[in-house]
Amino acid sequence: MTTFDKTAASALLKSAPAPWVQDLDLSVESLTADGAVLRMRFSDRLCRDNGVVCGQALMSFADTAMIIAVASAAGGYFPMTTVDQTIHFMRPAMRADVLAEARVVRLGKTMAYGSVSLRTDGDERPVAMAQTAYALLRDAK
Repeated sequence: MTTFDKTAASALLKSAPAPWVQDLDLSVESLTADGAVLRMRFSDRLCRDNGVVCGQALMSFADTAMIIAVASAAGGYFPMTTVDQTIHFMRPAMRADVLAEARVVRLGKTMAYGSVSLRTDGDERPVAMAQTAYALLRDAK
């Protein structure tokens, strides 16, 4: 098993996601044995009207945070693909950085399941909660 640390996670954010996901300007705050905390910096480019961060950006953020969490739990990155993501929006994220706390609930040989809580920086109340499932493509090149 390889070492997957904050440096490796940060490098992964610059290489694996599609270019438009890289435009979300995500950064790794911390890693654990079963998860990760990422930050999405506030930008007017992510907003719809009135400074509300759009749902599409939040969903992409949750998905990307979970990929980093799975890599952390597995000890390294390998290809994977989203099979399912269900998200519940609870309140608007307005003019603030958003934090994603992603936790792997189950890491199997072919599937991983996780949970992501999104909140604005400085406020513990959730903005959204996501449940996710990924097909693990460990042998893919």
